[in-house]
Amino acid sequence: MIQLLFFVVFAEAFVAFLLMVKIGPLRELVMNGLDQVKMRKGTVLTIAGTMSVILFSNWVSIVKIQNKGAKVGTMTPMDQVLWRTHLLEASLMGFSLYLGFLIDRMHHHLQKLINLRRNGGSSKQEVEKLEAEKLQLKENEEKAKEEIKRLQKEMSSLSESLKKLKLESKEKDKKIETAEAHVTSLQKQSADLLLEYDRLLEDNQTLQSQTKNRHF
Repeated sequence: MIQLLFFVVFAEAFVAFLLMVKIGPLRELVMNGLDQVKMRKGTVLTIAGTMSVILFSNWVSIVKIQNKGAKVGTMTPMDQVLWRTHLLEASLMGFSLYLGFLIDRMHHHLQKLINLRRNGGSSKQEVEKLEAEKLQLKENEEKAKEEIKRLQKEMSSLSESLKKLKLESKEKDKKIETAEAHVTSLQKQSADLLLEYDRLLEDNQTLQSQTKNRHF
């Protein structure tokens, strides 16, 4: 029994050491093994309960032996051997239970640490992604500003062109008005000339008729 307890204590101490110190892939193997053990929680609790009962029984035996020796005044060699055996077994069991609890807590906190690192890694990737999107948005904003400036220049040039066209249109309107006035004046002159021509034709006919009458 004592040899088995020594083996359990040394095994637990070795497991605790591997959990504390990362040596290659051994910590991952131990973590995976503890995950498998925790999946059989009922068996682990049964073993721990049995060891606790044995530990309590050993302490009761130690107290009985001590009380017996106190009543007699001294312990017999057999009682001394039993007292030391029970004390050693109780110490090893207590230390084994303590190491088991320590390993359980270390495993729990290491799992939390691994999850936090994973979440931290994903958060870091999200931050990098957000920074890349921010840079992309900044580039797009600069491009948009340049495009706005270009459009503003085009608008100003178009405004100037529109002003020029308006001025040209006004000048053309004035020329058209002048041309129309000139055409109207020419039409009046043409009408006057036609009237004068008709009058001259009438005078000519009158003169011709008068000339004929004189010859006769």
